[in-house]
Parts: sequence; structure tokens; C-alpha cells
Amino acid sequence: MHNIISQLNSVKNRIYAAEKANNLPRDSIRLLAVSKMKPAEAIIAAYDGGQRDFGENYLQHALPKIEELKYLDGIQWHFIGPLQSNKTKAVAENFHWIHSIDRLKIASRLNEQRPDYMPSLNICLQVNVSGEQSKSGMAVSDAESLAQKITALPNLNLRGLMTIPAATADNAELLKQFGILKNCFDDLRQKGFDIDTLSMGMSADLETAVASGSNMVRVGTAIFGAR
Repeated sequence: MHNIISQLNSVKNRIYAAEKANNLPRDSIRLLAVSKMKPAEAIIAAYDGGQRDFGENYLQHALPKIEELKYLDGIQWHFIGPLQSNKTKAVAENFHWIHSIDRLKIASRLNEQRPDYMPSLNICLQVNVSGEQSKSGMAVSDAESLAQKITALPNLNLRGLMTIPAATADNAELLKQFGILKNCFDDLRQKGFDIDTLSMGMSADLETAVASGSNMVRVGTAIFGAR
């Protein structure tokens, strides 16, 4: 597992370089280590390297790891995959964040099922900036309406927006798609929404995302290796 710490440090150095290039304060970008399909031992290695935020896509694989690693102080679990109605209760009871909300029905169920003894569940709305029908996420034009409804749910804490752009090697196209989400984020803030998280950028494009305003990047392969 030594390679994981080395790779984690390499990713952190990329983030530090991106912060510097964009005149951002050190540690202003939050790193979410995408640990889906990786064993608990890999997560422990990254935790020992200072990582605290971990992202999971598949509930059936995540829950045993969450139970096994509950002794790790300060660990934060983020659910980043599509969520079906029959799985909202388990997410509400076990995760600190969910990044893939694009429907009021799912948000309402999470609100109802969040245990009273737990803090509010942090929510990012997933926005489809590429317009691909195969991708999850709402249209930009729907973001304000859903954000307004979620702020009325007492057990949820609206934190910001997330997107997964179209796969492309065209940096100009990436900048365009990231710019769409940044504009949406800024618009919501100007309208009074108290949001602070713009989650975009992954292993291959984190520098472009940071340059576009992202303050949370989701990195899996560059830390843990190919799945």
C-alpha cells in the first residue's frame, strides 16, 4: 500500500500547483478520494497519508467498508453515484455527503430518513452540463427551483453543485462545460443561496477544473490505480 501514499502525495502536489497557478490559497481545494471498488486496506493507506474524504458509488460495496472503518476518527463518506429510492435510507443513515441529487423525490426521502442524532446531510446537486441523455443530472435551468425546495428540508444542508462533463480531450470544450456550472454556482450565490462547494474535476482534468473555479476535485485512478 506504499504506492497509494506516494500517488496520493502526487495528486496533492498537482492540486497545490493548480492553486498556485490560479493565485488560490494553499489547501483551498478539497480532495475527494474516490475509493469505489477498492478494499478497506486501500482506504486505510490513504487515511494514514492524511486523506479524510472518500467517495463511493455502489452502496452494497460501501456499507461493509463504512462499518469496518468506523473507528477512523474524522473520516467523511461521500455518496457520489446515482441513487434509487429503495436505497435512500441506507445512504441517509451512513453517509456525510451525497453529490448526485437531481430529483426532489430522492431529496425528500433522504430528509425523512436522516436520523435525528446525526447532523444534516450535506447535499450537492448534480447538473448535466453536457446535455448528454445518458448522463444523470438536471438541466441548468432546473437548478434554482430544486435548490429552493431543498433549503426547506430541515435535515439536509445544501452545499453546492457537482457535474461530470462529457469525456473529451478537447480542453476548450472542458472549459466551456466547467464554465456553465461555475456560472450556475455564481448565479445561485448571487440569489442568496448559502452554498460553498463546486465539485468538478477528476484525475485527468483537475487542473482545468481548478482553473474554472472548482474547489473540490474527485480523484480515484490517480490515487488508487485502475479499477
